[in-house]
Amino acid sequence: MFSKSKINEPGPKAEAEKSRPADLGAPKPSMDFTPSTPKSKPAASVLSSDLTITGNLRTTGDIQVEGTVEGDIRAHLLTVGESATIRGEIVADDIVVNGRVVGRVRGLKVRLTSTARVEGDIIHKTIAIESGAHFEGSVQRQDDPLSGGRAQAAAPASAVASPAAPSVSAQATAARNASESKS
Repeated sequence: MFSKSKINEPGPKAEAEKSRPADLGAPKPSMDFTPSTPKSKPAASVLSSDLTITGNLRTTGDIQVEGTVEGDIRAHLLTVGESATIRGEIVADDIVVNGRVVGRVRGLKVRLTSTARVEGDIIHKTIAIESGAHFEGSVQRQDDPLSGGRAQAAAPASAVASPAAPSVSAQATAARNASESKS
């Protein structure tokens, strides 16, 4: 009624491989443990909108802040979300501000979107300010803004409204003019 299973019995193919010399058999398994695909860049660290951090953050990667940070942040790419508030200095190669920053901003590329609210000085290599962004402070261009040294050349207020950044909100212009008149 039951027949003997042939699963464990060697078939013609297995017997042929046993009779071949070892060097002519199947390819030897590779001992190379390098991944077949190149390593991808890790995803950005996201600090959610219900998170409040008191302290400094430092990474060589990317950070997206949606919550509140009371401290300094240093990263490769820093994105400040619309609901985010940062109170401290931010330093990064690329900075995109959609939310609120109270403190100094230092970056190679700095972009203030139309929803940005920045109260503090911006030290940059290149900057873009969208119409509607609110900004109170000074803008200084440096060839190496990440070094933390003093500004090489301060940008006049009129330089902010250059063709690269066609317009600045009336509030930012008024605040800048008020701070210049106090000096």
